[in-house]
Amino acid sequence: MKRLSVMSVVLLVALASCVSKKKYVALEGNLADTQSQLTKTQVEKEELEAKVSKIEARVAEYNEKINSLKEINDDQMTAVDDITVMSNNTKEKMRATLAKVDPSALAEAKTLEDSINVAVAYNLKKTIADEEGDVDINIDKTVVMINISDKLLFNSGSYRVSKNAETILSKLAEVINSEPSMEVMVEGHTDSKTISTELFQDNWDLSVKRATSIVRILQNDYNVDPAKMIAAGRSSYIPLVENDTKDNMAKNRRTRIVIIPNLDKFFALLDSESL
Repeated sequence: MKRLSVMSVVLLVALASCVSKKKYVALEGNLADTQSQLTKTQVEKEELEAKVSKIEARVAEYNEKINSLKEINDDQMTAVDDITVMSNNTKEKMRATLAKVDPSALAEAKTLEDSINVAVAYNLKKTIADEEGDVDINIDKTVVMINISDKLLFNSGSYRVSKNAETILSKLAEVINSEPSMEVMVEGHTDSKTISTELFQDNWDLSVKRATSIVRILQNDYNVDPAKMIAAGRSSYIPLVENDTKDNMAKNRRTRIVIIPNLDKFFALLDSESL
């Protein structure tokens, strides 16, 4: 009986020892997890502090640039009707240009935006157009839309660009290349006379082929970045005038180039004294 009691005590002590060891191992595991999480949190904290430091540095850099702009005198930037921003130098060039514009055209300019459009249109037409009536320029909020008659670019019913187009395309490329960030759309337009040949199923085909022909020449011959150009065919569905006379049909056969210029660079390029 006494021997049995001793064995029971030994067994109880052994069991108590096992339970304590399991708890210890569990606690040790929890401690390791806590330490790992603490290390992870510390790393995340340091990463966030680094990001905050970078943001603060960028804010300081921007503030420095803003303050430096405020100190500029000769080229101080001025807001124009919440439409665009141009420098005082550009405004002087615009005034000089407007002095040369036909007074009747200038009389139609009711706002500063209108005056900008008149000045840009005058300089652009003076630079690009060689023949009166073959190039028409319209501007809406400094977006320049140039309609070039097909007789300056193509032979009748053809998409092959004629040699007569070299002068106007080289000048056009110079304007486009003056502003790397601008996007340029080249649109082909036809009259309403239907066409069906081995090359062209209809006017859609002809208008697209003419647009891509112009784009390829601008890219290959005049180094215009192809990434900033779009070629589009509009067929006969956006006429300038009714297709009821030969003269009107000739007006509707055209290539339209849409460009968005930077005004400072645009006026610098088109400064009459530098051409």
